[in-house]
Amino acid sequence: MFAEIIIPLALPKNYTWSVPEQFRAVVKPGVRVEVGLGKNKKYTGIIKDIVDTPPQVYETKDILNVSDPAPVVFPEQLKFWEWIASYYMCSEGEVMAAALPAHFKLSSETVIVFNEEHGDDFSDLDNDEFVVAEALLLKKELTISEVQDVLDHLNVYPVIKRLIEKKVCYVWESLKETYSAKKETYILLHPQYGSEDKLAELLNNWQRAPKQMEVLLAYLHLLKTQGEVTKSELMKKSGATDAQLKGLIEKQIITAEKRKVDRIRYLPKAVNIDFTLSAAQQKSFDDLKSSLSEHAVCLLHGVTSSGKTQVYIKLIEEYLKSGKQVLYLLPEIALTSQVIRRLEKHFGGYIGIYHSKFTQNERIEIWNKVKTGELKVILGARSALFLPFTGLGLIIVDEEHEASYKQQDPAPRYHARDAAIFYASQVNAKVVLGSATPSVESYFNAVNNKYGLIELNERYGGTALPEIEIIETKKVNNFSKDKIIVTGSLQNEIKDVLKQKKQVILFQNRRGYSPYQVCQVCGWIPHCRNCDVSLTFHKRTHRLHCHYCGTHYPPVHTCQACGSDKFAQRNFGTEKIEEQLEEIFPDARVARMDVDSVRGKHAHDNLIKTFEDGKIDLLVGTQMVVKGLDFDNVQLVGVLDADSLLNFADFRVNERAFQLIEQVSGRAGRKDKQGKVAIQAANTRHPLLSLLQAHDYKAFFEREIDGRKRFFYPPFSRIIMLTFKHKMKDVVDGASQFLTDLLKPVYGAYIVGPAEPVVNRVRNQYLMELLLKLPKDSVMVRECKKFILEKVAEMHSDRKYRSVIVIPDVDA
Repeated sequence: MFAEIIIPLALPKNYTWSVPEQFRAVVKPGVRVEVGLGKNKKYTGIIKDIVDTPPQVYETKDILNVSDPAPVVFPEQLKFWEWIASYYMCSEGEVMAAALPAHFKLSSETVIVFNEEHGDDFSDLDNDEFVVAEALLLKKELTISEVQDVLDHLNVYPVIKRLIEKKVCYVWESLKETYSAKKETYILLHPQYGSEDKLAELLNNWQRAPKQMEVLLAYLHLLKTQGEVTKSELMKKSGATDAQLKGLIEKQIITAEKRKVDRIRYLPKAVNIDFTLSAAQQKSFDDLKSSLSEHAVCLLHGVTSSGKTQVYIKLIEEYLKSGKQVLYLLPEIALTSQVIRRLEKHFGGYIGIYHSKFTQNERIEIWNKVKTGELKVILGARSALFLPFTGLGLIIVDEEHEASYKQQDPAPRYHARDAAIFYASQVNAKVVLGSATPSVESYFNAVNNKYGLIELNERYGGTALPEIEIIETKKVNNFSKDKIIVTGSLQNEIKDVLKQKKQVILFQNRRGYSPYQVCQVCGWIPHCRNCDVSLTFHKRTHRLHCHYCGTHYPPVHTCQACGSDKFAQRNFGTEKIEEQLEEIFPDARVARMDVDSVRGKHAHDNLIKTFEDGKIDLLVGTQMVVKGLDFDNVQLVGVLDADSLLNFADFRVNERAFQLIEQVSGRAGRKDKQGKVAIQAANTRHPLLSLLQAHDYKAFFEREIDGRKRFFYPPFSRIIMLTFKHKMKDVVDGASQFLTDLLKPVYGAYIVGPAEPVVNRVRNQYLMELLLKLPKDSVMVRECKKFILEKVAEMHSDRKYRSVIVIPDVDA
């Protein structure tokens, strides 16, 4: 008996191992096993298939151990992994690494793991330690080879040793289960005091030890109000010491008992729908149900604040009643906190959340609850798609247009929306895509009847869509040469709104204080040593940050080119806006929402709650403030620099800008009064701005689809972007041309490039890009992907290009 096993490595093909006699009764697809590869490396793999013929070209090794008797993934998931690997041009091992919680993927390769208890204060670390700690904070664990890549040198052991001594991380070497059930000590009344009479006798005849009496009374109060009492709750309530508690246990008045508990507390399971849909919502809901009977995928196109979430809630209720599971996908972890509060109100403990901010132990607990069917509704970011559902009936992809659904690094570079549609087709589930500004591809599929299309064109409560004012920054008198942050007319608007005790959101898609500083004498700009990009000054850390590789530098006071000390800070980020607003509106409460200000596990949720409770007047943020958040009291939204959104070298630039500005404007005037949006721009003649003023998505779509057709971009073609990486520029240039020459005889008509990207060096790796625009012929696209991988292997057989990394990105 032989088993094809997926291990979490980027191997082009799965390896086969032989199954020893003692394991033959328990092995089946989806089961975790321990295997050896190479001389002494051990890995945990997942059995994909059981076969009775050995491989022809190598001798198999035995499986070392079976980790679980029951499968951790189901056959549908294994097929899904295979499709993702094939469609997105990666290996099944890479899909497995992304899909499973880390504690399911054991390996004997030396791994350093971030110590969660240390937190994210790295102020006592030197530069090398800081770089590794930042990478660990993001990825939670790194192999030795990854640490070498991050530091760009081989001798990393002294750095790792110092980090271990400072308790920033620990080393995890052996194959061992790292998941452990959480245990909590519960306090129980001793059985001899089970009757009321005995307890009354004890209390009436109590002598000495008044502190112990206080602890006992606190315990009895908690027992009456909560039913069960944990040691931690009792000690907090009574202010007791361990000695006082121990005294009561020794006197056999109470007993202590350790029990396994969930890391995540769930509400009682209940369905409570306490609202009725408006006439427009009810029509959309009925249309959606009838459309889902004819189409596997439906697009709900509802304007901002039209109440799409309530339509989803009604739909979830129907699927819950039929015993099905529902997956509710959101593009950002940021959104989950607000939506979960709304869903918990209606579905209680049926709901679970799954995303990367949870610890690995918490993820395993959620994984197992989904697998047993205990959790019926899962709310999560794109990784929730990999959970082992047992009876999935519906997938809701909210804000389906969001670019965050596309995974960037590492592989698999999948698009969660498209992957959800494939997965649903496998398990006979339905998909609802929802957005106020659908992606061009989804709307194209809907108007061509590939998807069902349901329109919801009025706001909930009948509030009008916000009025949009365009402010031309070129006409504003500006005595300094700096870019204007908040124009006079926008300042007046803000003053009026603050007088009405309403809230304001200001949007700028740049974090930090100043995106770059320039020498006023010679024009020199400080750049990152590792990347071809200017450094952003962050006032909070008082350092220059590279937003590509994460390296921090001390502030520059002297020009390295001419020696001058005259520097000017150009452009503005969210920190600078926050500072200026505090100067202009000293009495207003100002807060900032960006990656830097919401670092902790609950920081984002706490900030949103504070804003919802009206304790913040002015909120400045990057696109985090745009994505589907619902605030009743926001009257004004300001887009401070629309030009920066309209001038990217990307065929989706107009689509992204329209979506971003329309979504951010949708935060205004959601409850009872029409809101207002002020857009500051230098180029006010851009055609997109007039379409935004009219909130005319359909006119935008017609204009955009015409351009896409003319230049053969999606949805009329399928695109594959190949990115080449190497530390030497001439090697990366040569490799990209070499592969282009290999592809040209067959696919020459569809090739664009090779060319340098806008930022052509990141982490000391030079970059080149090659774009293929292929016709929408699935057979041809499949053949092309296979051909590309063959030619990349051929390129790697040339010694000169062996170390060039080629990253394929499908539907980039």
